[in-house]
Amino acid sequence: MAKLYFSYAAMNAGKSTLLLQAAHNYRERGMDVLLLTSALYKDDDAGHISSRIGISADAALYTDETDLLALIRKKQAEHRIDAIFVDEAQFLTKDQAWQLARVADHLDVPVLAYGLRTDFRGELFEGSATLLAIADSLREVRTICECGRKATMVIRLGPDGKALTEGDQVSIGKATYVSLCRRHWEEKMGRFPPA
Repeated sequence: MAKLYFSYAAMNAGKSTLLLQAAHNYRERGMDVLLLTSALYKDDDAGHISSRIGISADAALYTDETDLLALIRKKQAEHRIDAIFVDEAQFLTKDQAWQLARVADHLDVPVLAYGLRTDFRGELFEGSATLLAIADSLREVRTICECGRKATMVIRLGPDGKALTEGDQVSIGKATYVSLCRRHWEEKMGRFPPA
């Protein structure tokens, strides 16, 4: 029986690297995979998933309007699909997260989703919140704070290098993000003074 998996982390934890490695493992064993990524990250009409260490792969794009169940059924009609990999899963809508669950439950294809848990304000993304609630398997991918503790939060830096406390939830390509532990996130966000 196929499952819906959600691997989540702060920024720069290697989620895309893990996704690409897992997809490679399927392909190496002669299996066909479908890679999906958010259209928010597209450079042109084609989709790509890339990691900071330099590996990448082509991927189909989705927007918040995409019916993922219909898209996957269409792709299945063209060729066999043994697994679905979803990058930037935080940008899924609630309905799309449920569509991925239906792919696992009714089409019997495993779905492996990777994304951020929270935004720079410490709030859950819609896609992440839904996946945390319904996924069969949850995995935290770890990265570290500047102090060496586990980083679970992200700040967005403004042009002055200071943490922004307001703004749109999504800011692609226009901002610098830093992963921090909760303690240092609160300090940088001005929620708790440094000791």
